[in-house]
Parts: sequence; C-alpha cells; structure tokens
Amino acid sequence: MNEADALDIVQFAIWTVLLASGPAVIAAMVVGVGIALVQALTQVQEITLTFVPKIVAILLVVAISGPFIGAQISSLTTVLFQRIENGF
Repeated sequence: MNEADALDIVQFAIWTVLLASGPAVIAAMVVGVGIALVQALTQVQEITLTFVPKIVAILLVVAISGPFIGAQISSLTTVLFQRIENGF
C-alpha cells in the first residue's frame, strides 16, 4: 500500500461520513433556524426549548434515512474488504 492508496481510502471514508451524517445535520440546522426565528419573533429566550425539537427531528430523519446511511457504510466496507482481499 502506497500513499496514493491510503489517501484514496481516507478520502472515501471522509466522503462516506459526510454523506451518512448529512441528513441528520441538515435536519438539525433547519429545526434550529426555525426555532431561532420563533424565539426572535416572540422574544422567548429559553435555551432548553431547542433541544427537544432537534432531538425529535434528528431521530425521525435517521429513522427515515436509515437505509441510505446503511448503504453508504456498506459501500465503504465493501470497498475496504475488496482492497484487503486484492492486497491494495
């Protein structure tokens, strides 16, 4: 295994992490901005108000996008095992 192979594996792993975590992060951002807007409009500055809706949104998105996340991780695992099998 040379440096190019190692960089290729790291790049694929980072891309997999970004794709797998993307739906949950986007959902948290959307809910956070929405709650911040409501808090700014109503002047209710309760810090704990943001936690429960974000957690619920993240859990729902992860439950819905679970097959996509699993497919991304499975793809990374398949590529890694193939590289190990072929000797990189």
